[in-house]
Amino acid sequence: MINLLQASFWFIIPLLIVALGGMITERSGVTNIALDGIMVVGAFIGMIVLTSLEKNENLDTQVIYVIAMIASGFTGAIFSMIHAFASIKMKADQTVSATALNLLSPAIYTFAATTMLTGGSIIYFNRDYRMDSIPFLSDMPILGDIFFKNAFISTFIGLVLVYVIYIFMYKTKTGMRIRAIGENPQAADSLGINVYKLRYLAVGLSGFFAGIGGLVFTVTTSNSFTGNMNGYGFLAIAVVIFGNWKPFSILGAAVLFGFLSAFGATAPTLFPTIDLPIQIYQMIPYIVTLVVLAITSKNSSAPKAIGKAYDQGER
Repeated sequence: MINLLQASFWFIIPLLIVALGGMITERSGVTNIALDGIMVVGAFIGMIVLTSLEKNENLDTQVIYVIAMIASGFTGAIFSMIHAFASIKMKADQTVSATALNLLSPAIYTFAATTMLTGGSIIYFNRDYRMDSIPFLSDMPILGDIFFKNAFISTFIGLVLVYVIYIFMYKTKTGMRIRAIGENPQAADSLGINVYKLRYLAVGLSGFFAGIGGLVFTVTTSNSFTGNMNGYGFLAIAVVIFGNWKPFSILGAAVLFGFLSAFGATAPTLFPTIDLPIQIYQMIPYIVTLVVLAITSKNSSAPKAIGKAYDQGER
């Protein structure tokens, strides 16, 4: 059970980070279903940085991991600007624009990986980025085994990020303005709030967190990168909806779906006497997603202006 709970955080944290980014952009009124594609591109550049820095034996493993996360984040933010320009400046349909990015990202990865890498389109990394134990904290009964042994630094970054984004969205002027333009951009504009600028910022932040989430998902769940996020970007959108666009509710939703993902990955070893294909277990989080959304989506309080292009001339 302790191993299962530890493994749950490998799935919970990337899902949480990406979903928090998705919440910010949707709170501004711009939906971004390109999160999965942004995860791929961000993780690709992050893996290039990670494997390059691994060659320097003097660099600490955790320093390498954090630098690679930052590189992934900025890559995701830059890539998301394509969606921002199309949907905000050009007023294109936001779903179509984001879908284009999802179609573009695997093509970019396949072309770039086969052109830049000599080992084919799979990138392997060599170091183990888990921390064996954290002094003092790992000595705690039960909690020490779950949270502070064989833990990734990204786990603590993700959990702290929930509170940071809560403060940003609910206690800062910029965050409150982002929420305002997602509800009534015309009214916000009449008060002198720059709707376009804040929407660009929100989409950029969603790309930044999606890029980080892509790298974190790769490092914590495998030892290589193949350009496949297993639909985690789309699952993150479901987490945003189930979490009702609120940071702490999103944390709860991420815990639920992340735990189910970990269960699906480890169930064959937990129940060796049950002869079921592993694909059956892996389907569980996605089946639960469909059921939960079908039940809860009618009562969700989505931002009123979500998915609507803003025209300053309209009132």
